Amino acid sequence: MSNADRHALITKVVRDAGEATVQQLAELTGASDMTIRRDLDTLAVQGVLERVRGGARSLLLRGEEPPFALRAHEAVDAKRRIAAKVSALIADGESVVLDSGTTCLEVARLLRERPVTVMPLSLQAIELFGATPGPATLIVPGGRPRAAEGALTGPLTLASLAALRFDTAVIGCCGLTAGDGLTAYDLDDAAVKKAGIASARRTLVATDGSKLGRTAFAHVTPAARLGTLVTDTTAPPGDITALENAGTTVTTV
Repeated sequence: MSNADRHALITKVVRDAGEATVQQLAELTGASDMTIRRDLDTLAVQGVLERVRGGARSLLLRGEEPPFALRAHEAVDAKRRIAAKVSALIADGESVVLDSGTTCLEVARLLRERPVTVMPLSLQAIELFGATPGPATLIVPGGRPRAAEGALTGPLTLASLAALRFDTAVIGCCGLTAGDGLTAYDLDDAAVKKAGIASARRTLVATDGSKLGRTAFAHVTPAARLGTLVTDTTAPPGDITALENAGTTVTTV
């Protein structure tokens, strides 16, 4: 098992169970106790879990937003497939506002190699575009980054979005249902998503299947106002049907 696969399994086990011992994780992964301890130390530094005597426990409360570092380990292959489809739906020459989050960061990796104009709404994506200049044109918004997330929020971000008009908004989400629409954990993040959708001619929602059927705290927009959802095959069929009946075009990859 690779380090990345082992870290992903450890984070899932600790998140689902709330806590786990070194011995339990060693038996599950087939790694030595020493290796597991090093893994837990690494994941604790990343903010994925809390290190405790003999093991680790989750930092998450019920309904709390999982940290970026934890989400970065989850459903990586699905996020890359989703990103590839989203990129394929965007034509050369388009202007794109790109939301924050781990799935949208995968979209950024592809768009930086395209002749498009992109305004990313996270520090991670801005750094990605700036580190490897390519054919893409980068527009940097104002704003205040959310701690540990890197998502830009606040009046300067909203003003940047209000001043521009884009061909496409690529939006991530924390929850999506036909009844409650697209939702986010953070009120400021929800305001930015709303503004991003309002600034664009069309909306592409990019999210893996685990977000469907879930409702987070802050409402962003009804499902009927979403254009196209790109998700993966783990999305519950009932939720897909309900979203399609609400007027959303759904593509699974």
